[in-house]
Amino acid sequence: MNLDEVPTVIDVHPPHEPIHGWRDFLLHLLTITIGLLIALSLEGCVEWRHHRHLVHEAEASLHAEIQSNAMGLPDALATLHKNQADLKHDVDVLKYIIKNHKTPPDEHMEIAFGIRAFDDVSWKTAQSTTALSYMPYSQAEEYSDIYNTQNELNDAERQAARDAIISLAPFMNTAASDPDPTEGQANDIKQKIEVLQGQLTLVESFMKSLDQSYKKFLAAHPD
Repeated sequence: MNLDEVPTVIDVHPPHEPIHGWRDFLLHLLTITIGLLIALSLEGCVEWRHHRHLVHEAEASLHAEIQSNAMGLPDALATLHKNQADLKHDVDVLKYIIKNHKTPPDEHMEIAFGIRAFDDVSWKTAQSTTALSYMPYSQAEEYSDIYNTQNELNDAERQAARDAIISLAPFMNTAASDPDPTEGQANDIKQKIEVLQGQLTLVESFMKSLDQSYKKFLAAHPD
């Protein structure tokens, strides 16, 4: 057990000698009062040290986590842009099929979307240990804004991935030897891909916002 976490018990003992008059009474009262003040001050000092230690640990952990997430964001954005380019190409192929009732020569379609998870273990730990409550409000708000954007991004990615799997699974299982989709099938697939394009646009906006937040935080809090 950490000694800083051991509750302090303050004992007040009666005087060992009999009290003679008001002067002795006031002297004993003053002695007790001074002793209590010293004990309370020491207890407060121990609690303050414990809280500061908790905050310092949380700050170091959060900084490392944000830095790690920031380092992975450019790759996540590059992958997202490739996915968007693939979807745009798929829509062009489907438009050709709808217009010409056949697949364009030497063209293929590819739908891929992966989720890039951003860590938030340190954030959850800081919340569970109440470290945030001992930080200045502006500092806690700074962390909260970053991790709220992360959560919105993670939710948008999960929604896009879920919709892509549900809506496009039959199409993704087709083989090259299968017949070309009909005009109606191609139009239906095109509409679903366009919905996914809209979702990825939202994901991209969250990524760019998070990238700005990361850069602002790391510039204000260098190693």
